[in-house]
Amino acid sequence: MNLFRTKSVEAFLEDLEKGPQLKRALGPLALISLGLGAIIGAGIFVITGHAAASYAGPAVAISFIISGIACALAGLAYAEFAAMVPVAGSAYTYAYATLGEFWAWFIAWNLVLEYMIAGATVAVGWSGYVVDLFKQFGIHLPSYLTSAPIDILTSEEKEKLLQSGYSLSFLEKYLNLHFTGSYINLPAVLVILMVGLILLIGISESAFVNNIIVIVKATVLILFVILGFGKIDFSNWDPFIPPSTGKFVEFGWTGILRAAGVVFFAYIGFDAVSTAAQEAKNPQKDVPIGILGSLFISTLLYVAVSLVMTGVVHYSQLNVAAPIAVAVNAMGPQFAWLMLIVKIGAIAGLTSVILMTLLGQTRIFFAMARDGLLPDFFSKVHPKFKTPYISTIVVTLGAMLIAAIFPIGLLGELVSIGTLLAFSIVCIAVVILRIKRSDINRPFKMPFAFFIAPLGALGCILQMVFLPLDTWIRLAIWTIIGITIYFAYGYRHSKLNKPE
Repeated sequence: MNLFRTKSVEAFLEDLEKGPQLKRALGPLALISLGLGAIIGAGIFVITGHAAASYAGPAVAISFIISGIACALAGLAYAEFAAMVPVAGSAYTYAYATLGEFWAWFIAWNLVLEYMIAGATVAVGWSGYVVDLFKQFGIHLPSYLTSAPIDILTSEEKEKLLQSGYSLSFLEKYLNLHFTGSYINLPAVLVILMVGLILLIGISESAFVNNIIVIVKATVLILFVILGFGKIDFSNWDPFIPPSTGKFVEFGWTGILRAAGVVFFAYIGFDAVSTAAQEAKNPQKDVPIGILGSLFISTLLYVAVSLVMTGVVHYSQLNVAAPIAVAVNAMGPQFAWLMLIVKIGAIAGLTSVILMTLLGQTRIFFAMARDGLLPDFFSKVHPKFKTPYISTIVVTLGAMLIAAIFPIGLLGELVSIGTLLAFSIVCIAVVILRIKRSDINRPFKMPFAFFIAPLGALGCILQMVFLPLDTWIRLAIWTIIGITIYFAYGYRHSKLNKPE
């Protein structure tokens, strides 16, 4: 049994010329926009406040820089691979060409966490903003239709249950989950359905919708920075790095590093650009521009927004679901009009993230089916729309089910650990292919690869180490399910098992 058989780069390029063809319609600006569409979302609109209030204070701006640099290291690895192997599939494809089929499957299974479950995660966040917006107009949606039937059980809640004599179920005892009494998160389900229909129609249409949304949310953030800059109270930045409380990750430099791991979620999505390589007009040149350009722009925006946010209002007040809205409120009643715009911008931002993460997942399933690791129908392309329509339908239904049931906290942790694992494997794969196939044409080369790539992998692995134990347990369960599917179907149906 050869679990580590590889598919050569030449074989991937040969496959580009035969089989189902995706429409090549994306230029460099469209790819940068796709990257920004996937990156700017829940991270800046939701997680920034929590990271500032709990770990870093105003120095959360430094955390964004640290996390952005770590992502840039992985981004360079992605850019090299995407230019060299410009096909759909992202990290799955790169692992297949270097580490072998088993690791390709393993990383693809974890990319489901990054893309499909990330899409569901952001849809849950989208639901929260929409419910809040409705309240602003006096419309109150019932909680049993707008929240998750399953939620995380905190250690304090678990202790209270035990003290009351309650007998914990397996779900509560080992996975820290419990039933809430809600039926479904309906808004989250509906937004995924809407996004799925857009993806089904075509890549040009999806890119057009994404471009509009990116303009809206970028404008909102820039407007907040410009108007908020004049309202900064510099005493809120004193001290800029709050002294450590004595606990390992509460403020001080350890807090900054912990916050970097938290705000890492804000960068998830830049690699979605590489999943669209097969739909780029000139992938060897345009995909690296899309990846690195979107990372650079988003980092500048993140740092500016976090500085203004912590300057306008004290960081201790930002541990809320909508920290930018809190900052706008602190700017004074004359800026009440900006509150509605911020909420609309947040909803628009979250919508584009859902769009891009689900697009990435459909392209990975398309690539896997092309290699025989998934049933062939996942690679079928619609005769009119030129999109992998069955893959899109399956991914949409899967994300709808996940968003309907699970809470944002649980999903967010799974997304982070799956993404960090994917990033670290891609960094390692770059070095391996440099050694094994130094002869391959590389239109874009990662500078100082033998130093930068291991550094990128190490940075991702260190962030994984600080994630909670129960997240690792859920990852282990997820991995066991994936390996079972691989041996039951993928290994036996792989096209490498059936050489022509």
